[in-house]
Amino acid sequence: MIPVPGFEGRRVAVFGLGRSGITAARALQAGGAIPILWDDGEAGRAQAKGEGFTVEDLAAADWSDFAALVLSPGAPLTHPRPHWTVDLARSAGVLVLGDIELFARALADRPKDQRPRVVAITGTNGKSTTTALIGWVLKSAGLTVHVGGNIGVGVLALPEPTPDAVYVIEVSSYQLDLTTTFAPDVAILTNISPDHLDRHGGMDGYVAAKARIFANQGPDGVALVGVDDTWGQGVASERSERVIAISSSAHPREGGDPGLSSGDDAEDQRLAPSLPVERPQNWVPAFAGMSGIKAVPGAIWSEGRKLVNLSTARSLPGRHNAQNAAFAYATARALGVSHDAAVAGLLSFPGLAHRMEAVGRLGSVRFINDSKATNADAARQALASYRSVFWIAGGVPKAGGIADLADLFPHIAKAYLIGDAAPAFAETLADTPHVIAHTLDAAVAAAAADAASAGGDQIVLLSPACASFDQFKDFEARGEAFRAAVLALGAVPETAS
Repeated sequence: MIPVPGFEGRRVAVFGLGRSGITAARALQAGGAIPILWDDGEAGRAQAKGEGFTVEDLAAADWSDFAALVLSPGAPLTHPRPHWTVDLARSAGVLVLGDIELFARALADRPKDQRPRVVAITGTNGKSTTTALIGWVLKSAGLTVHVGGNIGVGVLALPEPTPDAVYVIEVSSYQLDLTTTFAPDVAILTNISPDHLDRHGGMDGYVAAKARIFANQGPDGVALVGVDDTWGQGVASERSERVIAISSSAHPREGGDPGLSSGDDAEDQRLAPSLPVERPQNWVPAFAGMSGIKAVPGAIWSEGRKLVNLSTARSLPGRHNAQNAAFAYATARALGVSHDAAVAGLLSFPGLAHRMEAVGRLGSVRFINDSKATNADAARQALASYRSVFWIAGGVPKAGGIADLADLFPHIAKAYLIGDAAPAFAETLADTPHVIAHTLDAAVAAAAADAASAGGDQIVLLSPACASFDQFKDFEARGEAFRAAVLALGAVPETAS
């Protein structure tokens, strides 16, 4: 646990007693604060009482006595309207913050030479894989690494800081909205596409929340920005220091980048075209030889050189995983890891559960669990990674459904549609072969049979492009149900080694 100082002897309101809230209460108490907890659900309040915390209805509390409100990232700060605790806090002049900001303040309280380094990752898609991959690469290189935040362990539940440690933290837009001083040494924006717009008042608010990851970086901070989308390009152009643009765009602008014009291999050179944005006038390379990176399937390029051959990295297929690898490589090098050690870490990465995870093989049919693809943009990455798939999709649809994936429908040998989205997805797929399977078990059985009948090496891909809440607790439960269904067919479990 990371004790949070600065509130010794003072009452701090904590609303929302999920993972981040109860962890924040423990960390505040360890730092000397008096946390006062509340949750709309009886289960959360019961857990807090069981741990000995003071549970008090914040709607009836005296807010003039609170030093701060620690708000769950699940409660709205601004849109569609502020949570009632936010209104009460602001009326009383009480600071509103979240667990990431508490983490930042805990580190800032230490002498500068005693502070660990922090890597923070955000983005619409790819942030969990990138976070896990960076953690793996740094650990493989012998560093003391703690991975958490919006992935796995809540940030304040991670081990107490030591000067040699590196914290690798996934942060959501909700968490970033609640920060004011968070200043990671390496800050990463993987990409931006429309998501959570109701919580941010539209696209401008969403982009602004993501860009907050760079807001407090000092002159030694490194900003790694994915520039395949126009929003990322805009964020990159606004950064003033130590920006590295990372592209995996299949459709670069005409003209070319002189920095990527002198590769040794003609075919790789064709695959590694120009970066899709102009470099800012005040561009400063974060470290020698790297001001922009181009990621293509199976390789990472920079400044006219192929830096990394990823062709043997079984857990990093496709263009999007090459970009994830580029973020990890750049982070490792920025933190002083050698080229060879960084590459070794990339090639040995076992993969992230529920994200392009190979879960089994039945004869010549491989089963890929991409349950974490909860929107169409995430599913795009998986569909684009294979020439032909038997695709399982559906659940609770996001705005726009799968219409934006139409250019990838030729990759679909047949689709098996489940959950609430099935009728709408069937309509969008039109002439693309599909069937409404209703349940995941039925979809797995049908897809496995059809893939086996097709002959040769085939892929059955669960990449739902939907939330899971119509049939499952969360995407992890959905992914585990897929794994169980695959193994029940007699498939042999598959590992990345």
